[in-house]
Amino acid sequence: MPSHAADLTGFSATYAVSADGKKGTATRTLTKSGNNYTYNVNATAAGIASVKQSANFSLVNGKIAPANASMSVRILGIGNTHSVKFNNRAKTVTSTYKGKTTNLKMGAQAYDDLSLEAQIRQELMNGKFTGNYALVKKNRIETTKFRRAGKSKITVPAGTYDVIRIDRVHDDKDRATSFWIAPSLNYLPVKVSQTNDGKVIAMELTKVN
Repeated sequence: MPSHAADLTGFSATYAVSADGKKGTATRTLTKSGNNYTYNVNATAAGIASVKQSANFSLVNGKIAPANASMSVRILGIGNTHSVKFNNRAKTVTSTYKGKTTNLKMGAQAYDDLSLEAQIRQELMNGKFTGNYALVKKNRIETTKFRRAGKSKITVPAGTYDVIRIDRVHDDKDRATSFWIAPSLNYLPVKVSQTNDGKVIAMELTKVN
């Protein structure tokens, strides 16, 4: 275990995306200013689907404190949006999905998708992986579990890396989500695979700065 806390650093990464036989690209950019971070993710697949995500959060006592997040998804011209605002002091969350707003109370600290990714990386960097998190969904907060699934060496377009595999635990046996995370890249995911009802979406790192 590290003798002192390590913190996330900024990066810009590009991925090749494969979604149900369609090819695409994705970029993930983390910008750091003091203890504040902005995380942007943009993905497109064959011109038929696009996803834009953005999150703002800070680092407080070695833990991620989310501030707000948004996501916009368009598939075949049909889109929806989801935005989340956190009041960590009052332990409340405002979630707005398709124009409908829900006010939620946090028990444990809750996260959006991107700030949760940052929290997991922060934990792995400091040898404190917990695996249990509260994730804000459309109109509720639900407990989300992850587990370590071993170490290996994998090759992606950007190169060959020693990785730690982290699996999300799904109740539905037809769903699977795995992340291959490279300690040498500050615990950046070099590969992500999601399976839902037999359809697979995969991302592999092509370039990182």
